[in-house]
Amino acid sequence: MSRPAPLSRYQIWVHWLVYPGHSLPTAAAPVLVAMGLAVHDHVFAPGPALAAFLASWFIHIAGLFTDNHELLVKYPHVDEHPELTAALEDGTLSLARLRWAIATCLGLAALTGPYLLHVAGTPVVAIGLVGIAGSLGYAAGPFPSAKHGLADVHFFAMFGVIAPAAAYYVQLASIHGGENGWNLLLHGLPAHAFLVGLPLGAFAVKILIIDDVRDRAFDAAKGWRTTPVRLGIGFSRAEYVLLSAFIYLMPFWFWLGLGFSAWVLLPLATLPFDGALARMMFARERHDDLVPLTPMAAMLCLAYAALLAAGLAVSQGG
Repeated sequence: MSRPAPLSRYQIWVHWLVYPGHSLPTAAAPVLVAMGLAVHDHVFAPGPALAAFLASWFIHIAGLFTDNHELLVKYPHVDEHPELTAALEDGTLSLARLRWAIATCLGLAALTGPYLLHVAGTPVVAIGLVGIAGSLGYAAGPFPSAKHGLADVHFFAMFGVIAPAAAYYVQLASIHGGENGWNLLLHGLPAHAFLVGLPLGAFAVKILIIDDVRDRAFDAAKGWRTTPVRLGIGFSRAEYVLLSAFIYLMPFWFWLGLGFSAWVLLPLATLPFDGALARMMFARERHDDLVPLTPMAAMLCLAYAALLAAGLAVSQGG
């Protein structure tokens, strides 16, 4: 395989490692929904919400860096990202810098800790550790979820339950002055704080499916038991459709089942774009043809989250 043209350090770090078109929307979406729910429940606190987003984004980027570090160290025979391999060979990138970047991102996330600890109490330490373990545990650690075929469940839980509930908690706790944090976390969070993010968890899994279908040959070479590797593209596409149905049925449940007003149906406005993305995903199999779909899906997830947040914020009842 011919090597790509050399890239600058900026291109390597921003476009191939930080990947803001993917990392920013997926980190922001759960926090947006938590903010909308907090407005609905009269516990909105912009400072804690912003800190939660920054911590989430930095931890997410650390996970992206870790994924690429593991690829370059453990699977040098798999030419999954030739741009990074070429950068490693010509000195534009080094494993030491990549490890330093992981530590820096975790350090930046930790900088939000004293503020969040002050406004939301000691549970934020546990929440942060869970987030770090979840982000790094995708590709690293003793039992990486991607390698063992558990990434779908991993992503759904992290983006659909833990992230939105945590972002809601820090706002709620700040309104209560950070007192009795553990009691508030374990007994004071309303059930809907764990439910409104479920469509975002499904969106995160859909983004993962696009990536796994795109990288199925590389994952097979690495020995990763992703869904397309184990069960084929057809199964992954069927899973994608079922997740889309789940995503666009959930607002009806929020309205008719949880008692929010019909404003929570606003995310249905993104359905035509989801359909267009699904058609592209079904029509393409080549790696390079699928690459642009990941940021498109991430931005669609953000748009859905923004509309759901707006619907929750102006909704009555619930």
